[in-house]
Amino acid sequence: MTTETLRRRLAPAVALLLLAPWTAECSWGGFTLTGMPFVVLVLAPMYGGAALLIRETARRLGLGWPGIVLLAAAFGVVQAGLVDQSLFNPGFLDDTQFADTRSAAEATLVPGLGFSARQAVDYVGNHVALTICASIALVESYLGAGRRSRPWLGRPGLVAAALLWLGGSLLVFADDGGRKGFLAAPLQLAFATGLALALVTAALLRRRYAGRRHADAGRPPTDAGPPAAPHPVWPALVVLVTYVGAGIVPGWPGVGLAAALAAVTAVLLTRWSRRPGWGQRQVLAAGSASLVVAAAFAYDGPTYSPASPAAALVGDVAVSAIVLLLVGGAWWRVSGRAARDRRRAAVPAGHPASPPA
Repeated sequence: MTTETLRRRLAPAVALLLLAPWTAECSWGGFTLTGMPFVVLVLAPMYGGAALLIRETARRLGLGWPGIVLLAAAFGVVQAGLVDQSLFNPGFLDDTQFADTRSAAEATLVPGLGFSARQAVDYVGNHVALTICASIALVESYLGAGRRSRPWLGRPGLVAAALLWLGGSLLVFADDGGRKGFLAAPLQLAFATGLALALVTAALLRRRYAGRRHADAGRPPTDAGPPAAPHPVWPALVVLVTYVGAGIVPGWPGVGLAAALAAVTAVLLTRWSRRPGWGQRQVLAAGSASLVVAAAFAYDGPTYSPASPAAALVGDVAVSAIVLLLVGGAWWRVSGRAARDRRRAAVPAGHPASPPA
């Protein structure tokens, strides 16, 4: 393998490694501008390693985006239930500027398991939307169509990503500021482990289901065929409504609304993705919508630790600028490549300007 080939394969992996912790912890205004580099470097092994491991596993096994979402949910359960154990620790945010959310969280305690359903929706949902899906959709959008669905890492790289995630998770688990001296009960740990394993199993079953779909795709159509894929604005709007709507109603009604919105979104995006014309523009729109909303809400939320109004505002403005550059650049890359592909397809075969076979 040449140095150039190695660089081309590693560049997106490194980008995902660094982007995932930023989208997870900084994109919604959790840290000031000066604190962001430290957060990214410290949390890159855990968040970035997980994003790499999920992305590479899904692409190697052909699990598609439904598989990525299920693996992302499993990661969210492991992170919040087993690593920092924030899911079971009612005082996890007491030493932050989010201490006032404790009473709202305790209003939806699950009997016998001692965790807040409201916090479960927030913690796991944000890991799915921001940590994993947004970062993968953005990085893949900067690549050509042939590299988006292919693995970036060989087996040594895959092992390295797994070790990064495990090492980063163990560091957070062992650090006083990570787990905050709390240890969940055996029943709670068993519940989180079982739920994570169930989500991983469901994701892996996607391989068998995808194989049946490919087999069915070879059969002659029985009607005029499905309608075309929707304009990218519709997947973005669906994700936006779900991300915003999941948190606007308090208590158990809000938890029910969040679950209903998530189910509707999953059904709509899955059905739309099977239509002809569904491509990276729609994936980018759906994947980045929650990131854009989180960046917009950053102005209304505090940082974890107290910061001056000026420092908080500078951080929020920086978040807006970074998100606009990331999403705008990705959209420009995807749209530019799509336009070139259309021009090439319009050139008659044998024409001097046609691409070589």
